[in-house]
Amino acid sequence: MTDIESPGTDAPVKPRRRAPRAVAAVLAAALLGVGIGEVVIRVHYGDEPAAPVAAAAPAPSASTPAPWGAKSNGNHFGSLRDLLLPVPDGYRLGPDYKGLGNDGEFGGADLARAQEELLDEVPEKYRGRLKDALSTLHFTGIGVRSLARFDNRLMAVLKLTRFDQQTVSEQNALFGALVDDSDLFRRGPDVPGHPDARCALPALQAGDQLDYVTCYSAEGDLLVQLRVSGVAPLDQNKVVDLFRQQLDRLARPGAAA
Repeated sequence: MTDIESPGTDAPVKPRRRAPRAVAAVLAAALLGVGIGEVVIRVHYGDEPAAPVAAAAPAPSASTPAPWGAKSNGNHFGSLRDLLLPVPDGYRLGPDYKGLGNDGEFGGADLARAQEELLDEVPEKYRGRLKDALSTLHFTGIGVRSLARFDNRLMAVLKLTRFDQQTVSEQNALFGALVDDSDLFRRGPDVPGHPDARCALPALQAGDQLDYVTCYSAEGDLLVQLRVSGVAPLDQNKVVDLFRQQLDRLARPGAAA
């Protein structure tokens, strides 16, 4: 998609400002939680005691409205921590994700710090421009939950980023295009019941002992992301099922799962 100036006009149309492709790619990778270039993937499995499994919210009665969920227009209400998938069977809360902890929600004054954390793995030469680009997205909230399997072979981070639906859709489309048109990623497995969800795998080298999968989807006003790291080769069925459960939780009323 290239802006073309029409020849022969008295007042040439000023082309729209576009981020350089490399910057756009790094921005998308930063939002996906994927390090690039000199970044080394580090997976730490602590010996902390098992955390209690978070209970699913009770079904609301006719007289008691649900404290969280999706509206018919696709926007979500309630706490991002409630909208995040509760800790499933076979998992515990995992190690901290960057500087955001392992089970948190960020808004207001904390949101700027959370956005800075998105850039901590990005090469320094891109950070200034990426910070400006992030500021145009107008986040209103970020929710993070880290999970680890009891066998310590897999660690997952679920992240919800809330902003307006149009921007969510545009960012999701950008991620898809970068996966299809980049040697940084390979197309991953599909997510049953969610045709717009995408999973991407890195271009690993032979002998790599760690593997990871990143999945993402636009759900109304939420950009939903799952980053899974673990011992190679990862069980992709477990990854897909985890993401499917999260997307089902966010589905708007009446949507087919």
